[in-house]
Amino acid sequence: MRFLALTRRPRIVPVLVALAGLAAACTNATPVPAPVEVPVADTAFTIAVLPDTQNYLDYTHQTAEGFPFDANEMFLEQMQFVADNLESEGGEIAFVSSLGDVWQHQTLAMDEEHKARGFERVPNPIMDAHFAPTEKVKTVEMPKAHEGFSLIAGKTPFSVVPGNHDYDSMWTSAKFPPQASSPAEVDPNDLKTSLGVVHPGGLDNFRSVFGADTAFFKDQPWYVASHDGGADSAQVFEAGGYRFLHIGLQFDPPDASLEWAASVIAKYPGLPTIVSTHDYMTKEGERLPNPIVDGHAVDPINNSPEMVWEKLISQQDQIFLVLCGHEHGQAWRVDDNASGNPVWQVLADYQDRGQTAKDAGVQSAWPVGIGDGWMRLMSFDFGKDVPELTVETYSTYYRKQSRDMAEYAGWYKAAEKPDLTDEAFHEEDDYVLLLDGFRSRFGTP
Repeated sequence: MRFLALTRRPRIVPVLVALAGLAAACTNATPVPAPVEVPVADTAFTIAVLPDTQNYLDYTHQTAEGFPFDANEMFLEQMQFVADNLESEGGEIAFVSSLGDVWQHQTLAMDEEHKARGFERVPNPIMDAHFAPTEKVKTVEMPKAHEGFSLIAGKTPFSVVPGNHDYDSMWTSAKFPPQASSPAEVDPNDLKTSLGVVHPGGLDNFRSVFGADTAFFKDQPWYVASHDGGADSAQVFEAGGYRFLHIGLQFDPPDASLEWAASVIAKYPGLPTIVSTHDYMTKEGERLPNPIVDGHAVDPINNSPEMVWEKLISQQDQIFLVLCGHEHGQAWRVDDNASGNPVWQVLADYQDRGQTAKDAGVQSAWPVGIGDGWMRLMSFDFGKDVPELTVETYSTYYRKQSRDMAEYAGWYKAAEKPDLTDEAFHEEDDYVLLLDGFRSRFGTP
Protein backbone atom coordinates (compact mmCIF):
# COMPACT_ATOMS: atom_id res chain seq x y z
CA MET A 1 0.00 0.00 0.00
CA ARG A 2 1.34 3.40 -0.93
CA PHE A 3 0.53 6.37 1.28
CA LEU A 4 -0.34 8.96 -1.36
CA ALA A 5 -2.47 11.47 0.47
CA LEU A 6 -3.83 12.10 3.92
CA THR A 7 -7.54 12.18 3.20
CA ARG A 8 -10.27 10.63 5.25
CA ARG A 9 -11.56 7.34 3.92
CA PRO A 10 -15.38 7.18 3.62
CA ARG A 11 -17.14 6.06 6.77
CA ILE A 12 -20.61 6.00 5.12
CA VAL A 13 -21.56 4.03 1.98
CA PRO A 14 -24.88 4.88 0.21
CA VAL A 15 -26.84 1.74 -0.69
CA LEU A 16 -29.29 2.38 -3.57
CA VAL A 17 -32.36 0.30 -4.33
CA ALA A 18 -31.88 -1.55 -7.63
CA LEU A 19 -33.56 0.05 -10.62
CA ALA A 20 -34.66 3.00 -8.47
CA GLY A 21 -34.39 5.40 -11.38
CA LEU A 22 -36.49 3.19 -13.65
CA ALA A 23 -39.16 2.71 -11.01
CA ALA A 24 -39.36 6.41 -10.32
CA ALA A 25 -40.01 7.02 -14.01
CA CYS A 26 -43.18 4.91 -13.90
CA THR A 27 -46.09 7.06 -12.73
CA ASN A 28 -47.94 4.14 -11.11
CA ALA A 29 -44.87 2.69 -9.45
CA THR A 30 -44.71 2.14 -5.73
CA PRO A 31 -42.74 4.98 -4.10
CA VAL A 32 -39.11 4.06 -3.71
CA PRO A 33 -37.54 4.57 -0.26
CA ALA A 34 -34.75 7.09 0.00
CA PRO A 35 -31.21 5.68 -0.19
CA VAL A 36 -30.13 4.14 3.09
CA GLU A 37 -26.74 5.09 4.53
CA VAL A 38 -25.08 2.05 6.06
CA PRO A 39 -22.15 2.73 8.40
CA VAL A 40 -18.99 0.88 7.47
CA ALA A 41 -16.17 0.28 9.95
CA ASP A 42 -13.16 2.56 9.47
CA THR A 43 -10.32 0.07 9.57
CA ALA A 44 -7.44 2.35 8.58
CA PHE A 45 -5.59 5.19 10.31
CA THR A 46 -2.16 6.79 10.58
CA ILE A 47 0.24 7.60 13.39
CA ALA A 48 2.50 10.61 12.78
CA VAL A 49 5.97 10.10 14.28
CA LEU A 50 8.20 13.13 14.89
CA PRO A 51 11.83 12.15 15.49
CA ASP A 52 14.46 14.46 17.02
CA THR A 53 13.37 17.97 16.08
CA GLN A 54 16.26 19.58 18.01
CA ASN A 55 18.13 21.03 15.04
CA TYR A 56 15.09 22.94 13.82
CA LEU A 57 14.72 24.62 17.21
CA ASP A 58 18.44 25.13 17.92
CA TYR A 59 18.79 28.86 18.60
CA THR A 60 22.04 28.91 16.57
CA HIS A 61 20.09 27.79 13.49
CA GLN A 62 18.08 31.01 13.25
CA THR A 63 18.65 34.25 11.37
CA ALA A 64 18.96 36.16 14.65
CA GLU A 65 22.26 34.28 15.19
CA GLY A 66 23.48 34.80 11.61
CA PHE A 67 22.19 31.52 10.18
CA PRO A 68 20.94 31.93 6.59
CA PHE A 69 17.37 30.84 7.43
CA ASP A 70 15.11 30.21 10.40
CA ALA A 71 15.18 26.46 10.80
CA ASN A 72 12.33 26.60 13.31
CA GLU A 73 10.02 27.56 10.46
CA MET A 74 10.58 24.03 9.14
CA PHE A 75 9.42 22.68 12.49
CA LEU A 76 6.26 24.80 12.44
CA GLU A 77 5.60 23.71 8.86
CA GLN A 78 5.87 20.08 9.98
CA MET A 79 3.51 20.60 12.89
CA GLN A 80 1.02 22.43 10.64
CA PHE A 81 1.07 19.51 8.22
CA VAL A 82 0.24 17.17 11.08
CA ALA A 83 -2.50 19.50 12.34
CA ASP A 84 -4.08 19.76 8.89
CA ASN A 85 -4.21 15.97 8.50
CA LEU A 86 -5.60 14.94 11.88
CA GLU A 87 -8.73 12.79 11.97
CA SER A 88 -10.48 15.67 13.72
CA GLU A 89 -9.75 17.81 10.65
CA GLY A 90 -10.90 15.19 8.13
CA GLY A 91 -7.55 13.43 7.69
CA GLU A 92 -6.12 10.08 8.71
CA ILE A 93 -3.78 10.90 11.63
CA ALA A 94 -5.25 9.46 14.83
CA PHE A 95 -2.23 9.81 17.12
CA VAL A 96 1.04 11.75 17.21
CA SER A 97 4.27 10.57 18.88
CA SER A 98 7.28 12.83 19.39
CA LEU A 99 10.37 10.72 20.09
CA GLY A 100 12.28 13.27 22.14
CA ASP A 101 15.16 15.70 21.70
CA VAL A 102 12.50 18.29 21.00
CA TRP A 103 14.96 21.12 21.56
CA GLN A 104 18.76 21.32 21.61
CA HIS A 105 20.26 23.06 24.63
CA GLN A 106 20.28 22.94 28.39
CA THR A 107 20.26 25.56 31.14
CA LEU A 108 22.47 24.00 33.84
CA ALA A 109 26.08 22.83 33.88
CA MET A 110 24.98 19.94 36.11
CA ASP A 111 21.71 19.14 37.83
CA GLU A 112 21.44 19.23 41.62
CA GLU A 113 20.24 15.64 41.99
CA HIS A 114 23.38 14.16 40.44
CA LYS A 115 25.56 16.59 42.39
CA ALA A 116 23.94 15.44 45.62
CA ARG A 117 24.60 11.82 44.71
CA GLY A 118 28.30 12.49 44.27
CA PHE A 119 28.66 12.49 40.48
CA GLU A 120 31.40 14.66 39.02
CA ARG A 121 31.51 16.59 35.77
CA VAL A 122 34.61 17.35 33.70
CA PRO A 123 35.17 19.92 30.93
CA ASN A 124 34.65 18.74 27.38
CA PRO A 125 36.15 21.12 24.76
CA ILE A 126 34.17 19.76 21.82
CA MET A 127 30.81 19.00 23.40
CA ASP A 128 30.83 22.14 25.56
CA ALA A 129 31.44 24.26 22.48
CA HIS A 130 28.23 22.98 20.92
CA PHE A 131 26.02 22.44 23.96
CA ALA A 132 27.05 24.99 26.57
CA PRO A 133 24.15 25.86 28.90
CA THR A 134 22.22 28.91 27.78
CA GLU A 135 19.10 30.79 28.75
CA LYS A 136 18.25 30.96 25.05
CA VAL A 137 16.74 27.51 25.37
CA LYS A 138 14.05 29.21 27.49
CA THR A 139 13.67 32.29 25.34
CA VAL A 140 13.97 30.74 21.86
CA GLU A 141 13.86 26.95 21.74
CA MET A 142 11.23 25.98 24.32
CA PRO A 143 8.71 28.69 23.32
CA LYS A 144 8.92 27.59 19.68
CA ALA A 145 8.35 23.97 20.73
CA HIS A 146 5.27 25.08 22.65
CA GLU A 147 4.05 27.04 19.63
CA GLY A 148 4.41 24.02 17.38
CA PHE A 149 2.60 21.55 19.62
CA SER A 150 -0.13 24.13 20.27
CA LEU A 151 -1.15 23.55 16.65
CA ILE A 152 -2.36 20.04 17.54
CA ALA A 153 -3.34 20.60 21.19
CA GLY A 154 -6.98 19.82 21.91
CA LYS A 155 -7.38 18.19 18.49
CA THR A 156 -5.78 14.76 18.95
CA PRO A 157 -4.19 12.47 21.52
CA PHE A 158 -0.40 12.87 21.45
CA SER A 159 2.74 11.99 23.36
CA VAL A 160 6.10 13.70 23.87
CA VAL A 161 8.95 11.85 25.60
CA PRO A 162 12.10 13.55 26.89
CA GLY A 163 15.29 12.91 24.96
CA ASN A 164 18.69 13.58 26.48
CA HIS A 165 18.74 17.13 25.05
CA ASP A 166 15.44 17.98 26.75
CA TYR A 167 16.91 17.64 30.23
CA ASP A 168 18.05 20.66 32.25
CA SER A 169 21.70 19.62 31.98
CA MET A 170 23.88 17.35 29.90
CA TRP A 171 27.28 17.04 31.54
CA THR A 172 30.39 14.98 30.77
CA SER A 173 31.01 12.27 33.35
CA ALA A 174 34.35 12.21 35.16
CA LYS A 175 34.25 8.42 34.73
CA PHE A 176 34.51 8.87 30.96
CA PRO A 177 36.57 12.02 30.24
CA PRO A 178 37.21 13.08 26.62
CA GLN A 179 40.60 12.57 25.00
CA ALA A 180 40.03 14.77 21.94
CA SER A 181 40.28 18.53 22.17
CA SER A 182 39.43 19.34 18.55
CA PRO A 183 37.37 17.74 15.74
CA ALA A 184 40.57 16.62 14.02
CA GLU A 185 41.45 14.44 17.02
CA VAL A 186 38.15 12.54 17.08
CA ASP A 187 38.42 8.84 16.27
CA PRO A 188 35.13 7.86 14.56
CA ASN A 189 35.78 4.24 15.55
CA ASP A 190 36.09 5.09 19.25
CA LEU A 191 33.76 7.97 20.03
CA LYS A 192 33.45 7.07 23.70
CA THR A 193 37.19 7.59 24.24
CA SER A 194 37.43 10.61 21.94
CA LEU A 195 34.39 12.56 23.08
CA GLY A 196 33.78 11.12 26.53
CA VAL A 197 30.29 10.24 27.77
CA VAL A 198 27.68 12.88 28.49
CA HIS A 199 24.77 12.33 30.86
CA PRO A 200 21.45 14.17 31.15
CA GLY A 201 19.86 15.27 34.39
CA GLY A 202 16.94 17.35 35.64
CA LEU A 203 13.54 17.61 33.99
CA ASP A 204 12.17 20.97 35.12
CA ASN A 205 12.44 22.43 31.62
CA PHE A 206 10.64 19.48 30.05
CA ARG A 207 7.89 19.45 32.66
CA SER A 208 7.28 23.18 32.18
CA VAL A 209 6.27 22.53 28.55
CA PHE A 210 5.13 18.89 28.47
CA GLY A 211 4.43 18.01 32.10
CA ALA A 212 1.29 16.23 33.23
CA ASP A 213 -0.17 19.45 34.68
CA THR A 214 0.33 21.61 31.59
CA ALA A 215 -2.61 22.71 29.47
CA PHE A 216 -1.54 20.22 26.78
CA PHE A 217 -2.49 17.24 28.96
CA LYS A 218 -4.27 18.23 32.18
CA ASP A 219 -7.87 17.00 32.21
CA GLN A 220 -7.61 15.47 28.73
CA PRO A 221 -9.65 12.24 28.88
CA TRP A 222 -7.15 10.39 26.66
CA TYR A 223 -4.17 11.27 28.90
CA VAL A 224 -4.77 8.44 31.35
CA ALA A 225 -1.64 8.25 33.54
CA SER A 226 1.72 9.84 34.25
CA HIS A 227 4.83 9.30 36.32
CA ASP A 228 7.67 11.57 37.41
CA GLY A 229 5.65 14.67 36.60
CA GLY A 230 4.95 13.57 33.05
CA ALA A 231 8.43 12.36 32.10
CA ASP A 232 6.61 9.05 31.62
CA SER A 233 3.05 9.18 30.36
CA ALA A 234 0.21 7.06 29.01
CA GLN A 235 -2.49 7.78 26.46
CA VAL A 236 -5.47 5.86 25.11
CA PHE A 237 -6.86 6.40 21.61
CA GLU A 238 -9.38 4.64 19.37
CA ALA A 239 -8.71 3.96 15.70
CA GLY A 240 -9.09 1.21 13.11
CA GLY A 241 -11.73 -0.54 15.17
CA TYR A 242 -9.45 -0.97 18.19
CA ARG A 243 -8.71 0.85 21.39
CA PHE A 244 -4.94 1.36 21.81
CA LEU A 245 -2.76 2.10 24.80
CA HIS A 246 0.36 4.20 24.23
CA ILE A 247 3.13 4.55 26.80
CA GLY A 248 5.89 7.16 26.55
CA LEU A 249 9.06 6.49 28.55
CA GLN A 250 11.83 8.90 29.51
CA PHE A 251 15.43 8.56 28.32
CA ASP A 252 17.05 5.29 29.51
CA PRO A 253 14.17 4.83 31.97
CA PRO A 254 14.96 3.71 35.53
CA ASP A 255 13.26 0.75 37.17
CA ALA A 256 10.62 3.04 38.71
CA SER A 257 9.51 4.04 35.20
CA LEU A 258 9.36 0.44 34.00
CA GLU A 259 7.40 -0.65 37.06
CA TRP A 260 4.97 2.22 36.53
CA ALA A 261 4.53 1.24 32.87
CA ALA A 262 3.76 -2.35 33.84
CA SER A 263 1.14 -1.11 36.32
CA VAL A 264 -0.56 0.98 33.64
CA ILE A 265 -0.70 -1.97 31.25
CA ALA A 266 -2.30 -4.02 34.03
CA LYS A 267 -5.05 -1.37 34.32
CA TYR A 268 -5.85 -1.69 30.62
CA PRO A 269 -5.84 -5.45 30.01
CA GLY A 270 -6.12 -6.63 26.43
CA LEU A 271 -5.35 -3.32 24.74
CA PRO A 272 -2.76 -3.43 21.96
CA THR A 273 0.06 -1.28 23.33
CA ILE A 274 2.65 0.94 21.66
CA VAL A 275 5.76 2.18 23.50
CA SER A 276 7.70 5.29 22.48
CA THR A 277 11.07 6.07 24.01
CA HIS A 278 14.04 8.12 22.85
CA ASP A 279 17.01 5.73 23.16
CA TYR A 280 16.42 2.11 22.19
CA MET A 281 18.02 0.90 18.95
CA THR A 282 20.94 1.66 16.63
CA LYS A 283 20.68 2.14 12.86
CA GLU A 284 22.11 -1.38 12.58
CA GLY A 285 19.06 -2.65 14.44
CA GLU A 286 20.86 -3.48 17.69
CA ARG A 287 19.52 -2.65 21.14
CA LEU A 288 22.67 -0.81 22.16
CA PRO A 289 23.18 2.63 23.69
CA ASN A 290 24.86 5.48 21.89
CA PRO A 291 28.51 5.26 23.03
CA ILE A 292 28.72 8.95 23.98
CA VAL A 293 25.30 9.10 25.69
CA ASP A 294 25.28 5.84 27.64
CA GLY A 295 22.94 6.44 30.55
CA HIS A 296 23.47 3.11 32.28
CA ALA A 297 27.28 3.32 32.05
CA VAL A 298 27.31 6.64 33.89
CA ASP A 299 24.45 6.04 36.32
CA PRO A 300 23.38 2.41 36.96
CA ILE A 301 19.93 3.60 38.00
CA ASN A 302 19.21 4.03 34.29
CA ASN A 303 18.37 1.02 32.14
CA SER A 304 20.12 0.35 28.85
CA PRO A 305 18.02 -0.46 25.77
CA GLU A 306 18.55 -4.20 26.17
CA MET A 307 17.54 -3.97 29.83
CA VAL A 308 14.33 -2.17 28.84
CA TRP A 309 13.58 -5.06 26.48
CA GLU A 310 14.36 -7.71 29.08
CA LYS A 311 12.56 -6.08 32.02
CA LEU A 312 9.48 -4.59 30.37
CA ILE A 313 8.86 -5.00 26.67
CA SER A 314 9.51 -8.73 26.32
CA GLN A 315 7.52 -9.44 29.49
CA GLN A 316 4.35 -7.51 28.57
CA ASP A 317 2.46 -9.39 25.88
CA GLN A 318 0.23 -6.40 25.11
CA ILE A 319 3.20 -4.46 23.70
CA PHE A 320 3.35 -5.09 19.95
CA LEU A 321 5.20 -1.99 18.70
CA VAL A 322 8.14 0.12 19.92
CA LEU A 323 9.10 3.49 18.40
CA CYS A 324 12.43 5.23 19.01
CA GLY A 325 14.79 7.96 17.79
CA HIS A 326 18.16 9.23 19.12
CA GLU A 327 20.40 7.16 16.84
CA HIS A 328 20.99 8.91 13.52
CA GLY A 329 19.37 6.84 10.79
CA GLN A 330 16.64 4.23 10.45
CA ALA A 331 16.10 0.53 11.13
CA TRP A 332 13.53 -2.00 12.22
CA ARG A 333 13.56 -5.45 13.77
CA VAL A 334 11.04 -7.96 15.10
CA ASP A 335 11.56 -10.29 18.06
CA ASP A 336 9.30 -12.72 19.85
CA ASN A 337 8.45 -11.75 23.40
CA ALA A 338 8.34 -14.10 26.39
CA SER A 339 4.87 -15.26 25.29
CA GLY A 340 6.11 -16.11 21.81
CA ASN A 341 4.38 -13.17 20.10
CA PRO A 342 6.13 -10.70 17.77
CA VAL A 343 7.16 -7.20 18.80
CA TRP A 344 8.03 -4.80 15.99
CA GLN A 345 10.68 -2.20 16.89
CA VAL A 346 11.17 0.80 14.61
CA LEU A 347 13.86 3.50 14.62
CA ALA A 348 13.74 6.84 12.81
CA ASP A 349 16.00 9.86 13.36
CA TYR A 350 16.69 12.39 10.61
CA GLN A 351 18.41 15.15 12.58
CA ASP A 352 21.71 14.76 10.67
CA ARG A 353 20.10 15.44 7.29
CA GLY A 354 21.32 18.88 6.26
CA GLN A 355 20.81 19.31 2.52
CA THR A 356 18.86 22.48 3.28
CA ALA A 357 21.91 23.91 5.08
CA LYS A 358 24.20 22.93 2.20
CA ASP A 359 21.90 24.58 -0.30
CA ALA A 360 21.97 27.74 1.81
CA GLY A 361 25.77 27.81 1.68
CA VAL A 362 26.47 26.80 5.28
CA GLN A 363 30.07 25.63 5.79
CA SER A 364 31.37 24.00 8.95
CA ALA A 365 34.05 21.62 10.24
CA TRP A 366 31.15 19.37 11.24
CA PRO A 367 28.19 18.56 8.98
CA VAL A 368 25.30 20.82 9.98
CA GLY A 369 22.18 18.77 10.56
CA ILE A 370 18.75 20.31 10.20
CA GLY A 371 16.27 17.50 9.49
CA ASP A 372 15.08 18.67 6.06
CA GLY A 373 11.45 18.22 7.08
CA TRP A 374 11.56 14.39 7.19
CA MET A 375 9.10 12.55 9.44
CA ARG A 376 7.41 9.16 9.63
CA LEU A 377 3.86 8.30 8.62
CA MET A 378 2.84 4.87 9.92
CA SER A 379 -0.42 3.73 8.36
CA PHE A 380 -2.36 0.77 9.77
CA ASP A 381 -4.88 -1.19 7.72
CA PHE A 382 -6.97 -3.65 9.70
CA GLY A 383 -9.24 -4.36 6.75
CA LYS A 384 -6.67 -6.78 5.31
CA ASP A 385 -6.76 -10.52 5.93
CA VAL A 386 -3.45 -9.98 7.74
CA PRO A 387 -3.32 -6.45 9.19
CA GLU A 388 -0.63 -4.27 7.60
CA LEU A 389 1.53 -1.44 8.87
CA THR A 390 2.87 0.72 6.04
CA VAL A 391 5.89 2.80 7.08
CA GLU A 392 6.61 5.80 4.89
CA THR A 393 8.88 8.80 5.23
CA TYR A 394 7.69 12.22 4.16
CA SER A 395 9.34 15.64 4.01
CA THR A 396 7.08 18.55 4.80
CA TYR A 397 9.79 20.80 3.34
CA TYR A 398 10.21 19.05 -0.02
CA ARG A 399 6.58 17.88 0.07
CA LYS A 400 7.51 14.46 -1.21
CA GLN A 401 7.68 10.88 -0.02
CA SER A 402 11.21 9.51 0.21
CA ARG A 403 10.42 6.97 -2.51
CA ASP A 404 9.48 9.77 -4.90
CA MET A 405 12.65 11.81 -4.31
CA ALA A 406 15.21 11.22 -7.07
CA GLU A 407 18.00 12.78 -5.00
CA TYR A 408 17.19 10.87 -1.82
CA ALA A 409 19.90 8.21 -1.81
CA GLY A 410 22.46 10.61 -3.26
CA TRP A 411 21.89 13.09 -0.47
CA TYR A 412 21.66 10.81 2.55
CA LYS A 413 22.91 7.27 1.93
CA ALA A 414 26.66 7.92 2.30
CA ALA A 415 26.28 9.24 5.84
CA GLU A 416 23.65 6.76 7.00
CA LYS A 417 24.07 3.40 5.25
CA PRO A 418 26.78 3.61 2.59
CA ASP A 419 26.94 -0.14 1.98
CA LEU A 420 23.37 -0.37 0.67
CA THR A 421 22.26 -0.05 -2.91
CA ASP A 422 20.06 2.94 -3.68
CA GLU A 423 17.00 0.70 -3.85
CA ALA A 424 17.81 -0.96 -0.52
CA PHE A 425 18.31 2.47 1.05
CA HIS A 426 14.86 3.54 -0.16
CA GLU A 427 13.44 0.39 1.41
CA GLU A 428 14.81 1.46 4.80
CA ASP A 429 12.28 4.30 4.78
CA ASP A 430 9.44 2.81 2.75
CA TYR A 431 8.17 -0.67 3.63
CA VAL A 432 5.22 -2.74 4.79
CA LEU A 433 5.13 -4.86 7.95
CA LEU A 434 2.63 -7.70 8.14
CA LEU A 435 1.23 -7.78 11.67
CA ASP A 436 1.08 -11.55 11.91
CA GLY A 437 -1.00 -12.86 14.78
CA PHE A 438 -2.46 -9.47 15.69
CA ARG A 439 -6.08 -10.63 15.54
CA SER A 440 -5.47 -13.85 17.46
CA ARG A 441 -3.72 -11.75 20.08
CA PHE A 442 -6.12 -8.78 20.32
CA GLY A 443 -9.35 -9.95 18.68
CA THR A 444 -11.20 -8.62 15.65
CA PRO A 445 -12.02 -4.92 15.15
